[in-house]
Amino acid sequence: MEKKILLVDDAAFMRMMIKDTLTKNGYTQILEAADGEEAVSQFKAESPDLIIMDITMPNKTGIEALKEIKQLNPQAKVVMCSAMGQETMVVEAIKLGALDFIVKPFKPDRILQTVSKVLG
Repeated sequence: MEKKILLVDDAAFMRMMIKDTLTKNGYTQILEAADGEEAVSQFKAESPDLIIMDITMPNKTGIEALKEIKQLNPQAKVVMCSAMGQETMVVEAIKLGALDFIVKPFKPDRILQTVSKVLG
C-alpha cells in the first residue's frame, strides 16, 4: 500500500520543494498543511503514515501540533524540520516523540534518507 505523507510548513515554497523531491522518488500521496492547526485536522482526517513538520509556524507551532498528534495517536510518525539555532526546540520535539529532525535548508538526499528510514 502506498504511504501517505503530510508536509507541514507555513512557507509554500518549502512544501513545494519537499513535495517535488518526494514525488520524483515515487511518493505520490502527499498532503499539505500551512500550520499546526491544519496539521492536526489533516492528521485526524487522513491518518498519514508520516508527518514532516516545521517547528516555527503561526496559529499553532510544530511543537504544539506534535503534542496534540501524539495524544491522538502515540504511534504517529513525525519528523521535525527546523532552521539552525533551534536546538532547544529540536530536543523538546524529540522528547515529545518526534523520530528525527531535518535542518533547513534541506538537501534532497537527507529528506529521502529520513523518509525511507522512518517508513522502513
